[in-house]
Amino acid sequence: MDVTDRSSLPRRPLPRSVDELPPISRDFVQVLDALLPELGFELTTTQRTAIEDHARLLLAWNDAINLSGLRTPADVARGHVLDALVAVPALRAIARGRLDLLDIGSGGGYPGLPLAVALPSPRAALVDSIAKKAAFLGAAAAAAAAATGAKISALNERAEDLADEPDHRQGWDLVVARAVGTVSECAELGLPLARRHGHVVIWKRASDQPARAALDQEIEGARRIVQAAGGSGIRVVELRAGERLGLPGCLLVVIRKTRPTPDRYPRSPGERKRGRVT
Repeated sequence: MDVTDRSSLPRRPLPRSVDELPPISRDFVQVLDALLPELGFELTTTQRTAIEDHARLLLAWNDAINLSGLRTPADVARGHVLDALVAVPALRAIARGRLDLLDIGSGGGYPGLPLAVALPSPRAALVDSIAKKAAFLGAAAAAAAAATGAKISALNERAEDLADEPDHRQGWDLVVARAVGTVSECAELGLPLARRHGHVVIWKRASDQPARAALDQEIEGARRIVQAAGGSGIRVVELRAGERLGLPGCLLVVIRKTRPTPDRYPRSPGERKRGRVT
């Protein structure tokens, strides 16, 4: 009988390069092959390689670090990759060629890394405050750069702190957020980082009337902070291709930056929780 205390054994280092990994699962490939044509644009061979390499790293790291609740290759293909890429035509129309991209609370690199590759973005950054997640993002960004030459960086910082840095405050065309918080929270974190005439874009799902009513209420509750932080209006862009991908109710909440953000924003987490906007 093997009585080795495996908890005392050193953990095998997590892979930093896709050269250490097996090819992507056939299940992942089949989902993308079947559904990518529904998006209305094509990926180049190198873009597809970068996206697959990102997923290979995610699946390899996910058992050790909780990067995603999606554990199978097919689920990652649909729930992460396609959920990001379905927004590409809308983002191209919204940004009108201004495509520098910052993904706040990036976690496993979605939606930011596939977007940076597919748009493509001349410059992109993936932000996460948790060091282990930022380490993963660095490995994924390096893999994407090796495949496509994309300029993607990984930043181990809080969005609040990033907004205090001159290189980042009001320095990005597109600030994207998925599963980060409410529309109010994402607006207050994102608008200080967006350039004037840039946009904050928030991923949401509302596949039935109660969910849409709840989102409408969330949007209404965000209007004061959007106005205070330099935004002008909030609009919802429905991503109808999501239905064909098995992702019903996909939509983007889009906030345009029209004025400089006052220095007092973003507020501290405690101040945001109290909810008072001055």
